[in-house]
Amino acid sequence: MASRMALRPHGVTPPLAAGRGGRRNGSVRVLAVASSASAKIESKKTFAPPKEVHVQVTHSMPPQKMEIFQSLDGWARDNLLLHLKPVEKCWQPQDFLPDPASDGFHDEVKELRERAKEIPDDYLVCLVGDMITEEALPTYQTMLNTLDGVRDETGASPTAWAVWTRAWTAEENRHGDLLNKYLYLTGRVDMRQIEKTIQYLIGSGMDPRTENNPYLGFIYTSFQERATFISHGNTARHAKDFGDLKLAQICGIIASDEKRHETAYTKIVEKLFEIDPDGTVLALADMMRKKIAMPAHLMFDGQDEKLFDHFSMVAQRLGVYTARDYADILEFLVGRWKVPELTGLSGEGHKAQDYLCTLAGRIRKLDERAQSRAKQAGKMPFSWVYGREVQM
Repeated sequence: MASRMALRPHGVTPPLAAGRGGRRNGSVRVLAVASSASAKIESKKTFAPPKEVHVQVTHSMPPQKMEIFQSLDGWARDNLLLHLKPVEKCWQPQDFLPDPASDGFHDEVKELRERAKEIPDDYLVCLVGDMITEEALPTYQTMLNTLDGVRDETGASPTAWAVWTRAWTAEENRHGDLLNKYLYLTGRVDMRQIEKTIQYLIGSGMDPRTENNPYLGFIYTSFQERATFISHGNTARHAKDFGDLKLAQICGIIASDEKRHETAYTKIVEKLFEIDPDGTVLALADMMRKKIAMPAHLMFDGQDEKLFDHFSMVAQRLGVYTARDYADILEFLVGRWKVPELTGLSGEGHKAQDYLCTLAGRIRKLDERAQSRAKQAGKMPFSWVYGREVQM
């Protein structure tokens, strides 16, 4: 976070002028004026996000590889866009919510709230965290439009890459809308604190360390789409256990979208492995060495500086999204892209291949040690549930 510039060293009181009371009072008046001026300067201070990332690498893809993505526009049109659904065939949030135009609206809301009474706070924390992650969608579209060779250059570009990004965003937009409205109707969560968290998160952005590089960017999205598929699938399972079948249906339908999007993104990386196996395996190893940062890793609610870490600990304990899931996703993608079978690699490519093929096992061993430490974690208040304490 950017530090504030102090007008004087902290704890040092400016000396008052020596002499008679009149001069002393004059000094106090001058100090009061200076204090007022300081307050005005502070009030006009340029806005800065509470979570900032400073050291970043940009445009790391060699310029000659731009041609690869330009040449793949036709391939993308034939192989990506088919994973999008026509708007008229898509579900909409209202399909799963009480109809405000219906005479039975209030009864439906009452029934929803009755079901929600059985949902424990730790589950609500996970559901809210997932919803906030979905609501930061403007950041994710922005990230995709930083990628060299595939960005939407005009905001309405007709290239297949640009059409995909806009339509993917439009499909994803329904997820946050649906979860947000459902949670609002339950009356179980502090919506104002949640709305602040969303505003903070969008203002802070994200730092996936993809370097404007579509190799890195599409590896990241492949991993993330599978992670969200798993997370929403697990929240669906828990909702069913708590007796809220409507919420289970909501989380399940969102998970099915994430799965479809995962298929598209993994297909892009599969094509890159076909065209440029050495460059792609190096990119995959690079992303895994840096670790895949979750999209909401800069989450903040105005109170808890480590909010994302605390939310993640609750999700880990409940089995909504765990370090083991992280290892499983890596193992799945390494198999999906046939990394162990790659041939003709450079020396660096072979090293990357060996690293990737053994990494999932190492992550699982580290997770076993972390689990024993996690059992000693205490409770933490979450502003999302009115400051109630939740077990980490």
